[in-house]
Amino acid sequence: MKKAILTVWVILLAGGVLFAGGSKQGSGGLTIKPGVLMVGMEIGYPPMEYLDSDGKPVGFDVEMAGLIAKKLGLTLELVDTAWDGIFAGVETAKYDCIMSSVTITDARLAVHNFSEPYIGNAMSLVLLKGSSITAKSPQDLSGLGVAYQAETTADFYMADLAARGLKFSPYEYDKVINCFDVLKLGRVDAIVTDSLVAVDYIAPADTPFELVWQGPADEKFGICLKKGNDALTAEINKALNELFAEGTMHELSRKIFKLDMVSAARQ
Repeated sequence: MKKAILTVWVILLAGGVLFAGGSKQGSGGLTIKPGVLMVGMEIGYPPMEYLDSDGKPVGFDVEMAGLIAKKLGLTLELVDTAWDGIFAGVETAKYDCIMSSVTITDARLAVHNFSEPYIGNAMSLVLLKGSSITAKSPQDLSGLGVAYQAETTADFYMADLAARGLKFSPYEYDKVINCFDVLKLGRVDAIVTDSLVAVDYIAPADTPFELVWQGPADEKFGICLKKGNDALTAEINKALNELFAEGTMHELSRKIFKLDMVSAARQ
């Protein structure tokens, strides 16, 4: 079993915060640690959040977290957290919020605070290039081995198809990276995952993967906070809205995805 909290990265931002002796806390003293925005993140979900070749956290959510922390006048601290414990972590004040490709759902809204949405997303189906598999949608996956990340919307999506009668062999993994590894090795037949992830894997010219289906962009990601933490939610929304108004979110999207993936979140 993986430990719930794996690693902590502290990223010092411009206009940083003073500690000990001359301590100064940004954002009206709303965070767990004075002067620090602690962000829970499952750092294994490229291109949203992952480790580069030097072991440094990178990706869309990582850069967005830095931009928001800077807007709030805080130092950013990333807490790498296994997905199966990430919501419990924000509930028990192990970090201030979650910025980790969290889909806003009615069930989650009932038990957590959320920021306004910041990116749009859809389900997608990925196969190996040259595969004998002829599936053109998830509904065609009967009798096949399907990989997806556990406890994500892909998991919920496939569970719904199973409840409707689709019979397939599920392969659930803690990290989406593992799904692409086993598909490449031929141990599964297909992957169902977020389009934001699929786009990154199929982009390289020498990729062994191909995107064969993409659903409507009916998911939206938001920043998740403890239920009732309205003051910090308001501060984060203010920072996020400023980043949209300045065009910074659109620039970040084009940098990471080569496409505008954020405008749909605000429609």
